[in-house]
Amino acid sequence: MLMAYFDLVTSLEWLAHTPAFVKVIAFFFTWAALWLPLAIPLAIALKWQPLKPLPAGQKLAFLASLYPIAPMLVWGFARWENLPLSHYGLAWHPDLLVSLGRGTGLAILSLAVMFGLFLRLGWIKWLPASANTPLASVLLSTLLAGLWVGGTEELVFRGFLLSELQQDCPVPVAAVISSLIFALLHLVWDVRDTLPQLPGLWLMGMVLVLARAVDGGSLGLAWGLHAGWIWVIASLDTAGAIAYTGTAPEWLTGVGGKPLAGAAGTLMLLATGALLWGLGFLSLPA
Repeated sequence: MLMAYFDLVTSLEWLAHTPAFVKVIAFFFTWAALWLPLAIPLAIALKWQPLKPLPAGQKLAFLASLYPIAPMLVWGFARWENLPLSHYGLAWHPDLLVSLGRGTGLAILSLAVMFGLFLRLGWIKWLPASANTPLASVLLSTLLAGLWVGGTEELVFRGFLLSELQQDCPVPVAAVISSLIFALLHLVWDVRDTLPQLPGLWLMGMVLVLARAVDGGSLGLAWGLHAGWIWVIASLDTAGAIAYTGTAPEWLTGVGGKPLAGAAGTLMLLATGALLWGLGFLSLPA
């Protein structure tokens, strides 16, 4: 199966000099084509029902079959175009790890401020240890999941997709389109719960585009932000550490307990973006 994947990847060299939109469509079509032979039997085995919300365990199983394909495809496109992976923001250099750490720290800080405010105002409450899984016991697994999912999505959306679109579009237009695609593709997993989050997902994509720009084109800062947000949210959800008290409207705290589906989550992203924007100006040469 793996050899068949490589044969398909290397047979698409004609795409190297086509317009960006053609390459983007070909990328996602190829990604889906490579995934379907794995996804279909997996969906049958898991008795997946597309019209119902996807349980966390099933989503992780699908991601485990889908996401390992993406780096191979990005590498293939870079090879066809005779470009280093650093063109897509991935350069294995110590600076990448430094930016990754800074982004993760900023993500943790932004959510700590938001949830700390929720707690102070009585909008959420900590559940007793006897009522949930100890938070410490899930931190490592959710960190690894955040790094993996965040890294893969940044390589695809802020790496390959943004870089390709910028070849044919002004940077702001490429940012808007890549962020829109990023948001809409989340509908694959769960339409009902994702719809209220679409504006927040789009804004998150725009903030991550800004993070890559501030980081000099590297994905390190964006990867860290993305991974950190996933880490905190997934840890709280997996441990069942907090509960919403219902004293604040859902449009404010997030529909269904999803911060990206609420005004507070939007403000958190805007504040993060404003900080990044300020850092971008500070880093400009005098």
